Amino acid sequence: MVGRPRATGESAGERDSRRDLLDAAAELFTERGYTATSTRAVAERAGLRQASLYHYFGGKDDILAVLLEATVLPSLHTARSLLGEVAPKPAKLWALCRFDLELLCGGPYNLGALYLLPEVRAERFAGFHAERDELKAAYRALVDDDLAADLVFGLVEGVILTRRSKSIPDVEAYACAGADAGVRIAVGACDLAAVRAEGLRLLGR
Repeated sequence: MVGRPRATGESAGERDSRRDLLDAAAELFTERGYTATSTRAVAERAGLRQASLYHYFGGKDDILAVLLEATVLPSLHTARSLLGEVAPKPAKLWALCRFDLELLCGGPYNLGALYLLPEVRAERFAGFHAERDELKAAYRALVDDDLAADLVFGLVEGVILTRRSKSIPDVEAYACAGADAGVRIAVGACDLAAVRAEGLRLLGR
């Protein structure tokens, strides 16, 4: 039995089936729950046969791992780039906060909420935890005080809980305000306008 027809009427070979499966899993994991979602349900939501899912993924754990890493890897790549830039730390921190917040705020599904799943503590997700730890270390490298760095990192990831209770209609404004708050936590009073301008330059905007 084939899942629901694709909205476009396209066949499985005419679109990126792997992407369709990830989108379907993101929707179901965040709205129905990970445990309550079967691979059959994911395949049907994507408009594919269940056998097609196993062509791309070994199972639900593999799909979850990819979704989790998608919430961290872009920010980690940005952090690595920013750490190599010759620029004031507050500007680099602002840029990282803004990018990270936009990533966690963006998209139709609150994928950061998947961090809270008890299954994520399993060894299978060690790669995700290592990447998240490296990202946290990048924040620490940009903030002189470890406690302040932890507070900034917590501020950024706090958007995960915010999204569980309400939508964020203006992601750009939210990310900018969050980046401002992160810099204030890290360095206190400063010329925020100059920090923002340099941060935007670093992000290529």
